[in-house]
Amino acid sequence: MRGGDYFIPATAMGLALAARLPALVRGWRSPMVRSVCALIAMGATGWFFAAPPVVARVNRATGVPNFSAVLVYCIVLGFSCSSLVLVIHWRGGPADTVRRHVRGWILGTVAAAAVLAALFALGDAPVERRRDFDTYYANTPYVREMIVVYLLAHTATAVVVSVTCWRWASEVSSGWVRYGLRTLVTGFAFNLAFGVLKAVAVAARWLGADLDVLSTSAAPPAGSIGAGLGTCGFLMPLVGPRLEETWLAWRSYRRMYPLWRALYAHPEARSCTVRLPWWSGIELRAVQRATQVADGIHDLSPYIDPAHRPRWEQQAAASGCAAHEVDVAADARMVRAALRARQDRQRRDTGGDPAARTVPHVRPDLGGAGHEWFGRLGAHFARLDAPRGPLGAGYRSGNG
Repeated sequence: MRGGDYFIPATAMGLALAARLPALVRGWRSPMVRSVCALIAMGATGWFFAAPPVVARVNRATGVPNFSAVLVYCIVLGFSCSSLVLVIHWRGGPADTVRRHVRGWILGTVAAAAVLAALFALGDAPVERRRDFDTYYANTPYVREMIVVYLLAHTATAVVVSVTCWRWASEVSSGWVRYGLRTLVTGFAFNLAFGVLKAVAVAARWLGADLDVLSTSAAPPAGSIGAGLGTCGFLMPLVGPRLEETWLAWRSYRRMYPLWRALYAHPEARSCTVRLPWWSGIELRAVQRATQVADGIHDLSPYIDPAHRPRWEQQAAASGCAAHEVDVAADARMVRAALRARQDRQRRDTGGDPAARTVPHVRPDLGGAGHEWFGRLGAHFARLDAPRGPLGAGYRSGNG
């Protein structure tokens, strides 16, 4: 990786942290929220300080050659500890057990960081190495031990998280948690590869060989991929459901448009609808459109004849609808028939009320139906042939 490449994962994680800051402010007391933010912050900080340009600046500012090495090592240990702590909180269990495990891992990480600092202070690393510190000082007393402690701690963490998430994924049936766990397993497999590649390059130096390319060229990309996948894996169960809800709301909103346009074909009818502010969320817009569609269908009740229901169901089944979609497809045909009946009535302009008023068969209580159901209704309605006349051309598709 080139010097600037280190800033790519650092920037990505920084943006993810910025996106999570409102949740951190609102839920500071939640261990899960704090752990997620600590994980992302450690990842972003680690990649930032590992960039060769930053390494040079830190060494120059402290006046200690290779001070960045021990700094980055400690940050990476902090990232590993944050990963373990988050998994522990995520998995849950008795509060005392969770606190004991978290406290143990934090104390162990602090102890390992202290050992790294002590070994670095005892060693002699006078030549600044921005990219190949691990292999250049692989045979230097004390510094060699510092490198080994760092690689062992990092590799052990990757193994523990991978095994824990793999076992946990087998216990989860489906959903975003399982997707996140599988992503974590993949991400920490790359982290494990990072540690193994570094260790092989260091061991090669002990044996008098030169495999520095594994440490300088192969390991950093593996670590970058692992950090990215790990962060995504932890965020999936938190962000995924929200994104899914937004997507479902947007899809329903779009699918309801042909039906909404048919029900409110006249401009004066649309002018009576309440306009939401432009900043309103898509969920609120979908609920509003579903409510308007429900009101429009209720207004069609004088033109609906439930006696035709069996015929509509037969037509839906004959058109190839799946068994679980026959009811909603029949409802779409019912609405289309009612719209045509109302249109014919308006053309005749005979006045007065229809002889018989019936309750629409769409739902016992249309107001209780969710926007997803109305989205399905709108999708089936759009598949039907568009009625002729003012209801006609144009409402099968369009922008809403």
